[in-house]
Amino acid sequence: MAETIFSKIVNGEIPAYKVLEDDRFLAFLDVNPLVKGHVLVIPKEPVDYIFDLEPGTLADLHKFAQKVAVAIKKAVDCERVGMAVIGLEVPHAHIHLIPINKMSDMNFSNPKQKFSAEEMEDVAHAIGREALQ
Repeated sequence: MAETIFSKIVNGEIPAYKVLEDDRFLAFLDVNPLVKGHVLVIPKEPVDYIFDLEPGTLADLHKFAQKVAVAIKKAVDCERVGMAVIGLEVPHAHIHLIPINKMSDMNFSNPKQKFSAEEMEDVAHAIGREALQ
């Protein structure tokens, strides 16, 4: 598979606001978030289509995402954490975890939000701290 922006993040070629990482998966803030705390969860293995992942890997990806979602809920003021898999934006399997207070918070046609580097670092650290609890 061709190298993607996500594989460049995994390889450390592009910086990211990392939230949680292990040997197989990585969670980091979306740089074009719908809301503050919007996280992407990816397998480090560069597979384009999420349903092409081996069943065990897909299950483990969701377990990893669950741990991150629980941390987002604790770190960000939201009613729930929504999950979306679209798979057209970047040819590397990924799950969007989005803090939501209303259905429209997950509308991908909404304008993307802009936050300062300090705000991004703060929310990434807050989610990461909760994930390690």
